[in-house]
Amino acid sequence: MKYLVIYLLVINIVAFALMGIDKSRARNGQWRISEASLFLSAILGGSIGSIAGMQLFRHKTKHWYFQFGIPAILMIQLILAFFLFRSPG
Repeated sequence: MKYLVIYLLVINIVAFALMGIDKSRARNGQWRISEASLFLSAILGGSIGSIAGMQLFRHKTKHWYFQFGIPAILMIQLILAFFLFRSPG
């Protein structure tokens, strides 16, 4: 369980940072992080970090597939966690 918590902390920090880095690159006209990579970081457990990054950096908030997709990923992850970690009985 300890390693899972550490993993989730790290992946959420990475997902948050990716949003910030991509926003900065967008402003400066530089090479961008692909949307697939941003979604992958959320799917791999960084959905909370992705949402926080979207809100703080105001990045990808006008794209409907990010507006609804990232929170949908979080909801699926929460439902899976509920069923995987609930105590039997």
